[in-house]
Amino acid sequence: MLRKNDILTVEITDMNMLGFGIAKPDGFAVFVSGAVPGDRAKIRIIKVQKNYAIARTEEILVRSPHRTEDECPVSSACGGCAFRALNYTYEVSLKEAAVRQSFLRQGLCDIQIAPLTHTNRLSHYRNKGQFPVSKTQNGDIAIGFYAAKSHRVLNCPDCALQHPAFEPILTEIRRFLLEFQISVYNEETHAGLLRHIYLRIGEATGEIMLCLVICGDRLPYADRLIERITQNFPAVRSILLNINTADTNVVLGQRYISLYGDGVIYDKLCGILLKITPASFYQVNRDAAELLYRKAAQLAELTGKELLLDLYCGVGSIGLSMAHRVRRLIGIEVVPDAVECAKENARINGITNAAFYCGDAANTKDLLSAASASEGDIRPDVVILDPPRRGCASALLDWLSELQPRRIVYISCNPETLARDAKLLTEKGYTLGTVYPFDLFCRTGHCEVVCSLIKHRDRTTY
Repeated sequence: MLRKNDILTVEITDMNMLGFGIAKPDGFAVFVSGAVPGDRAKIRIIKVQKNYAIARTEEILVRSPHRTEDECPVSSACGGCAFRALNYTYEVSLKEAAVRQSFLRQGLCDIQIAPLTHTNRLSHYRNKGQFPVSKTQNGDIAIGFYAAKSHRVLNCPDCALQHPAFEPILTEIRRFLLEFQISVYNEETHAGLLRHIYLRIGEATGEIMLCLVICGDRLPYADRLIERITQNFPAVRSILLNINTADTNVVLGQRYISLYGDGVIYDKLCGILLKITPASFYQVNRDAAELLYRKAAQLAELTGKELLLDLYCGVGSIGLSMAHRVRRLIGIEVVPDAVECAKENARINGITNAAFYCGDAANTKDLLSAASASEGDIRPDVVILDPPRRGCASALLDWLSELQPRRIVYISCNPETLARDAKLLTEKGYTLGTVYPFDLFCRTGHCEVVCSLIKHRDRTTY
């Protein structure tokens, strides 16, 4: 039996999606931080459970051929880039295997999994960053990310995954905070003002949004900050405060105050100009999202005659990119700001065959019943699903199976819940086509997947 602080020499034979290498001395699973498959390593046991143990790498004795140089100074402490020490070819194989296993665990053994699609852009692809801020022991200010399994802020304003436009803005804000002695939030005492710095960029337009999350209702010397930011960074279109006075680890509060600009930015995706608010969902990897949405449109097999129902539609990016190929588009989204953005996005793109309604997609049946007075009988031919990580509510899947759209195109950031929901739909009369993974989150343990589910009477699949 292993004990805490035991030192072992092991072969690393596998890796999980959290970035832990896996060794099995005497058949007992040990998850090892800092190790990758192919390593021979000296490790120290730091935690022992009934069925597994956790260890850290003390020394790499033989380097794996899958290793690559990790140039990030905080990656070992941060843990955000699960695959930072792996070459990308091996990362791709791990993600493809993980998607396959998600479906196998649901008993969907005959499913075809396509090769992972990616842009090969491994760094600086994220168009959105939320950076916690804290005071260090020597009175300095740290801006970066939380250390793994803690709320200790690692100073890293130049994260290798974030857009390069963010780092100089963060550096300027840090100077402002120190010069004007602006307090930063302390999670233990709940005192202090600035909690997070939130940045977004529209890569096609270059427009940047800056949002400061504060525990209060005003920012001292806000006019000085606006002057500095707008003079030094003319791409910044909007500067906002987000008010979050709750004792919570949720980053954003419900209320925004606009300090400069109109509180939005614009980006272009799949040929559609999109208005984006700070609360709106928008894919963090624009280039890879374009590839994903084009595949979704292909799987939808639209002819121009369909009523397309876009559930969890956000600012309308997916549905609007297909609107020119359908008779009517109806979108459902729970965030009111996003619904207004979707309506505005339809208007500015000259799309007149779209309508958007605010509500929980799980209650789509009731929402569409209420909308029937203006829409008429709503019986979608094709449904787009893009739910959060938890997947779709069973009541929604039941209703869809009763409505019997001929085709469902399901996009997910969680292969596990997609596989679960796909199994339920196959039991309700749908045939699952090829599953296509897309790497929107290079160097991390996540990927997006898209597939189509076809009513049995229509067996044409890609």
